[in-house]
Amino acid sequence: MSGRRIQRWRVPLGFMFAGLFVLLARPQPNTLIIGAVVSLVGLAIRAWAAGHIRKNVELTTSGPYAFTRNPLYLGSFVLGLGFTIAAGRWVLGALFAALFLGIYLPVMRVEASNLARQFGDSYRNYAGEVPLFFPRLTSYCGSGTESARFDSQLYLKYREYRASLGFVVAWVVLAIKAYYLK
Repeated sequence: MSGRRIQRWRVPLGFMFAGLFVLLARPQPNTLIIGAVVSLVGLAIRAWAAGHIRKNVELTTSGPYAFTRNPLYLGSFVLGLGFTIAAGRWVLGALFAALFLGIYLPVMRVEASNLARQFGDSYRNYAGEVPLFFPRLTSYCGSGTESARFDSQLYLKYREYRASLGFVVAWVVLAIKAYYLK
């Protein structure tokens, strides 16, 4: 499947595999707690990123975008890692990693190509300094990074609160499975 096709299918595939994960999960109270802490970090990264990005308007290099070019995907990865930990089965971790790489790596490459076309040298300079996925340890200091602040209206505009609602639903299902469906 091409990167562009995967880009369109990533959310439906994510829901499909989330259902499979819940079905195969064997959560325990300790895995739920550890997984929740990890997932909350992922949600925080996603929220921070959503409050900075101005899709198709300007090249975002502030906030978490000063550390990684794909903080929304990094947040999704950490969120999914927490979900996998909560599920309590190492085999789901291997499946999650394979699915994430297979789905999101091609999507990140397509998006990088689109951004290079749209923003030209500005994006190429930024991409030369900031990693595609795993964050750098120091903040990128290119243009636009100092003035942009978190904007809660962007968080709402991009409906990022849905990730938090999904988290709550997933944890309720896993908790029911851990405590009542042993």
